[in-house]
Order: sequence, then C-alpha cells, then structure tokens
Amino acid sequence: MISHRVRQLAAIALVFTVAFGIFDASMAIAEESLVILASPSLKAPLEALGHGFEATHPHVKVQIHYDSGLGLRQMIATMQNSGRHFIGSGPVHIIAPAGLELLERLEQRYYVLPGTRKAYAAVPLVLVVPESLADAHTSFEAFAHDPSKRLSVADPQRTELGLRTEAFLQGIGVVDALKGRLDEAHDARGVIDHVLNGEADAGIVFGSDAVRERERVRVVATSTEETHRPIVYWMAMERFCPNRALCEAFLDFTQSQEAQAILTRLGYGSPANVATAQNPQ
Repeated sequence: MISHRVRQLAAIALVFTVAFGIFDASMAIAEESLVILASPSLKAPLEALGHGFEATHPHVKVQIHYDSGLGLRQMIATMQNSGRHFIGSGPVHIIAPAGLELLERLEQRYYVLPGTRKAYAAVPLVLVVPESLADAHTSFEAFAHDPSKRLSVADPQRTELGLRTEAFLQGIGVVDALKGRLDEAHDARGVIDHVLNGEADAGIVFGSDAVRERERVRVVATSTEETHRPIVYWMAMERFCPNRALCEAFLDFTQSQEAQAILTRLGYGSPANVATAQNPQ
C-alpha cells in the first residue's frame, strides 16, 4: 500500500517536473531579445519594423537603444573592448545609424560584419497642401509654373531637407520659374505651418514629415528616383552578434513586402533601386 502511494507521488512529481520544465523552456524562448543600436531620427521606422518582426516571431523581443552617430561609435567601441556586451542590456545584434558613411566606417573598423549591410528605407520629397484644399496641382512642375502660387521650402543652410529641396528644384529645372515665389521656413514643421497659415500655397517636406501631419496636410506629388536621390537608411549585423540566424532573419524581414508596406504607411519609399546604385559592396 505504501509502495503504491509512493509510486503515485513520484508520478505526480514527474508530471509537475515535466510541466515546469516545458514552462521554463517556453519562458526562455519568449525572453530572447534582439538589440538594435540606432540613431534617434530613426525611432519611428525602426519601432514599426520591430513590432512587425515580433508579430511574426513571437519568441523575440526587439529592443532599440538610441544615440547620436558619435555616441553610437563610442558605445560600440566601449562594448567591444569590455567584453562584447552593451552595458546593462547584453549583446547587440544590429547597428542602424542614420548615415551610410558611419556604417561604412564601422565596417572598416570591423565593428559590423562586412557583407551584412541592408538598405531598408528611402525618404522621398513630397509636395503638400492643406487637407481641406479640394483641388491642387498634382506635379511639382505644374505647381512651379503657376505664377499665382507660392511654395514653402526649408532653409538650405540649416537643414538637410532644405539642402535636398534646393537640389531637387534645380534638378527638375524650375528654379527660375519660382523666383520671387519661394517662402523659406526654418524646418519641416515650419514649412507645414506656413502652408496651413496661408503664407504659401504648398510646401515641400520629406514623406515621413507629411505622414506625421496627415490630419492637416495632403500629399499631391512625390519625387521619383529619376528626379531626386533620396536619403537611404541602412543597417548591418554587429560583429559579435550572439545569434547570427536571428540577425539574418531580421535583416531579411526588412526586405520583405510586409516590412515595405509598414514603411510605406510611415511615408518611406522602397530603397531597392537606389541602394543598388549606392552600395559600394
């Protein structure tokens, strides 16, 4: 009788051991992290991509840490010189600075693995008008050649948006047509404010800027690769990435139609053609 009872208790204990073992294993899987070091300006697209990846990889939690370009480089150097770990957060998987130049420098220093670089988003220029405006020109050229219209642009001396807008207008040959009709704002927010306040009839901003203000402005024209060389964002695998298969899975995900659909909703374009031309690999 006692022996039978002992066997019953042993069986129950075995069941609980197996059950808790499975639970612990599932928790271990659920707690796997993918850590990205990135520039603050990329917060919106990277967080959206992170959420999209988590939806298809439920055992992964994407963590993103932000710093400036110089800060990223110093952080990576410190990490690799002190045990291959990001202080307080464990190992790093992906590095995503705002500029390709920094990524190239990191690759030359072997902070990222050569050959793992992926372009995941391009930033077009768009022509915006007030959302309430029912009828508007649907091309940059048509707007530029309408003498009754004023165009708001960002300061080319102070902003990347202004500099690229200036080059774009020169590229499509409408600078002379716009003489006396350009309204210069400080930045993208200023451009949109000037358009909404009636100081200009339309403005040029980045696609991502327009999406953030989509309740107030409407996009009526978008630059093409033939007329504007967009900013392209890249990322690559960190040299000591602890799980290369996971890193590759995330990098591949950024190239998928699902990821591109996510980025399109945020105002970004596909970088495929531009990236091929710019990538020196």
